[in-house]
Amino acid sequence: MLYGCYQFRCRFADEAILPFYKGSTFRGVFGHALKRVVCVLKQQECETCPLKARCIYAIVFETPVAIEMPEGARISNPPHPFVMEPPLTEKREYEKEEPFGCTLLLFGGVNNNLPHFVYAFDQMGKIGIGKKVKGRRARFRLEEVRNKAAVLYSAKDQQLKQNNAFEELKLSGADVLNDGKTRAVKRIKVTLETPLRLKFKNRLNSAELPFHVLVRAMLRRISSLFNTWDDGEPCLDYQGLVRRAEEVGVVKNSLSWFDWQRYSNRHERKMLMGGMVGSIVYEGRLGEFLPLLNICSKVHLGKNTSFGLGKIIMRVTA
Repeated sequence: MLYGCYQFRCRFADEAILPFYKGSTFRGVFGHALKRVVCVLKQQECETCPLKARCIYAIVFETPVAIEMPEGARISNPPHPFVMEPPLTEKREYEKEEPFGCTLLLFGGVNNNLPHFVYAFDQMGKIGIGKKVKGRRARFRLEEVRNKAAVLYSAKDQQLKQNNAFEELKLSGADVLNDGKTRAVKRIKVTLETPLRLKFKNRLNSAELPFHVLVRAMLRRISSLFNTWDDGEPCLDYQGLVRRAEEVGVVKNSLSWFDWQRYSNRHERKMLMGGMVGSIVYEGRLGEFLPLLNICSKVHLGKNTSFGLGKIIMRVTA
């Protein structure tokens, strides 16, 4: 699966007040700006739009409406092909001319539409973001877009370089079983950088994360992404992986539950978006699970990933 990680560097043109967790705010304005940029039939609902299968806004933000899953696919609700990683800071007030950054992750062929996303981000700055100050939301300037390798766009020349710096995420049974350098791993620490929302047995877990629950969630995430945005479901021993994950124990649990709210324009009400944060240490035969953890540390995990939720970091400790 093609994977792009793009860092947007910006600077406020006005004083700004942002919420404690900024993912919902950035995602909401980004969607509004992208629709303004690419939508042809402005008054048409995406669900009934004859262009929805070719419209990058519908594909990215109204994915279940625009993407028709192949017959026999186990994925009934295809995942969005992006994650918006907001600034991970508790800071809420920003001065005029203060810099900030956020990261956009893209999956699959939508990486080829990077120019649309760069232009939409530029338009976000003109629309404004955050709480209104002196009657308007804070505007900002997009100064630079880069990936790990190079600067892809600079406001100085307003030229977007050809984007061929994709990473390809691969996973197969051979990757899981034959990664020799990780087979002997016996202890890992998993840190939840942003709230992780996982459902197990039809309820949200609260500050408890048995390893098999984590593995089930990773397999769901990987399966749905590869089914929708790559060539199909990876050939993995799903039942065996879950069964062996049940043998892995928890050495130290430092997780806690974090509640936050977002306002949904679609539902016209505030919504609770709580999840687990903190860290947890697992011990057992962990080597075969590291490829799953490595991929999920890049694509996020759990519910509401497009808001930036479910960002995990894995570190081998023994």
